[in-house]
Amino acid sequence: MMVIRPITQNDLAALYRLAAKTGVGFTSLVADEPILQRKIEAAVRSFSLEELNQPGEESYLFVLEDTEADNIVGVCGLLATVGYDEPFYSYHLGMVTHSSRELGVHNVHPTLTLNNDYTGCSEVCTLFLEEDYRHSRNGQLLSKSRFLFLAQFPERFTEKIFAEMRGVSDENGVSPLWESLGRHFFSIDFSRADELTSLGSKQFIAELMPHNPVYVNLLPPEAREVIGKVHKSTEPARRLLEQEGFRFADYVDIFDGGPTLEVFVQDIRAVRESRLALATVGQPKATDSGTTYLVANSKVQDFRCIMIQRSTPPGSSLVLSDEEAKALNIQNREPVRIVELSPYSNR
Repeated sequence: MMVIRPITQNDLAALYRLAAKTGVGFTSLVADEPILQRKIEAAVRSFSLEELNQPGEESYLFVLEDTEADNIVGVCGLLATVGYDEPFYSYHLGMVTHSSRELGVHNVHPTLTLNNDYTGCSEVCTLFLEEDYRHSRNGQLLSKSRFLFLAQFPERFTEKIFAEMRGVSDENGVSPLWESLGRHFFSIDFSRADELTSLGSKQFIAELMPHNPVYVNLLPPEAREVIGKVHKSTEPARRLLEQEGFRFADYVDIFDGGPTLEVFVQDIRAVRESRLALATVGQPKATDSGTTYLVANSKVQDFRCIMIQRSTPPGSSLVLSDEEAKALNIQNREPVRIVELSPYSNR
């Protein structure tokens, strides 16, 4: 069975294996053992905090485990807030108007302006699934399971949440926007800037990046074309977020121009439509056909989420098989949170 659970100290080797497959531009998951160890330790501390009234510097890292193969095949994360312990920079796509009544000229120019507008907001991050498991709606389980955690524990996150998407780069890790803009100010390769960011060394951005608006029309066509576009491997992740209500709000990554999607937590489809039900361990009917649902327990440190199929919509009570209850780490008559996996598609 495919099960979402919090990461543990024993998952370092598996996390490193996944990180080694992400490639350049995936700054939240790099193949560096000390960095990954710190990420795991921070997540373990965050999950251990049973009582929280407001979001702080917590980070929640989940893994997708194939319990039959005893293998970790995916990872996803949530950050309670960003920008407090280290600066969080992005570009805002704006407009500047230049006009001359005498010449009868009125021009509107798109611009990129450096900002810290997402400081203090929660972030959806670190989504990666092994290629061999990109089927059977595993990607949806990995991405959308986080929204049941958000729904169950809203006090741990801010009202608005965002996702910074990986931008366009080629097979050699070359970013058109970086080559046309960032390189002129940093004099280093995109991969090196990417590495420094992943290490948490972001002061160089404030020291070297231009704080005046950058006129987009002055950039070469290949750079303009990738602003707000995602890497080809990130397109499925963007579609999943947009299904849930995330929207592009004219903010992009300062290095590769990848789009930032945002939404108010209460407007996320899986949060808004999820509901609590009382679990009954027994013999459910028709578990191999019908509508697919996400089901999660109501625990923090022992959070679990799985997919189930039911031929009829569950009501206030949900019958779970012994295997499903075990995967969710619950006993009979415990509460669970349930939501339809995707009302738009059965893929």
